[in-house]
Amino acid sequence: MATSLEGKLVVAISSRALFDFEEENAVFEEGRDKAYMALQLQRLDTPAKPGVAFSLVRKLLAFNQPEPDMAGTNTQPVEVVILSRNDPVSGMRVFRSASHYGLAIQRGSFTRGQPPWRYLKPLHANLFLSTHLSDVRAALAAGVPAAQVYPKSAHASEAHPHEIRIAFDGDAVLFSDEAEQVYQSHGLSAFHRHETEKAAQPLLPGPFKPLLAALQRLQLEGTAAMRIRTALVTARSAPAHERAIRTLMAWNIEVDEAMFLGGLAKGEFLREFEPDFFFDDQTGHIESAAAHVPSGHVASGISNPPL
Repeated sequence: MATSLEGKLVVAISSRALFDFEEENAVFEEGRDKAYMALQLQRLDTPAKPGVAFSLVRKLLAFNQPEPDMAGTNTQPVEVVILSRNDPVSGMRVFRSASHYGLAIQRGSFTRGQPPWRYLKPLHANLFLSTHLSDVRAALAAGVPAAQVYPKSAHASEAHPHEIRIAFDGDAVLFSDEAEQVYQSHGLSAFHRHETEKAAQPLLPGPFKPLLAALQRLQLEGTAAMRIRTALVTARSAPAHERAIRTLMAWNIEVDEAMFLGGLAKGEFLREFEPDFFFDDQTGHIESAAAHVPSGHVASGISNPPL
């Protein structure tokens, strides 16, 4: 019987999102493909430094237990797969670096510059993290939650070793961009009026609703060694808060914290929450957040029109 990843929480991640390859990437960006490969081969036995999404990946993999239990329960609920524009030679260093840090990553696709997102569907991926905006846009268009990792983001705090903390924006991330369209077209007063009138009507799902649902399932199946704490961090304020909360209730999904900031910069609030990752659709919010926490741009909704 063929092996399947279906039913697992599958995270596909690029090598630059997982490891700090910025020095090597500078050689590649100069157009020196062969020099880049030679440098990676030269450093084959030198583990790459952790990258922006390293903490998130390490903690997610902690949900996997080393041995199957006697009841046949799935003790390996999380799968992390490298999905990279790197070449196969450089891929050797990626796998060796993962092994060095004890990351149980066994699968990967290395496409040497070609877009790797097309492999997301056969992987049943729940999340794709990449530094390439075009790959992220293509993944979102294919229905896979995806975010462009900002390589210069601050790294995650080490204050919560047994807790994965993930923060999400609301509109155009967890929810559809319906309300954001009203705000951008007609202003704040129309936005509040629209959301008050429709407070009891759940918003349609945004691109990251399936990931939040998968995280809740993982939390419920859980392990004593690791738990998940989620936060909604949104520019909404009262009275528009109610529709957001009621939408989550209608989905039967809980978040641990909700911050309704009314347009305040999100960065300092996120600094206090200390997430392993934060997702937002607006680059301004990401730039504010990236100074404090690992951050990724969700290129969806009205704020991210097609190129």
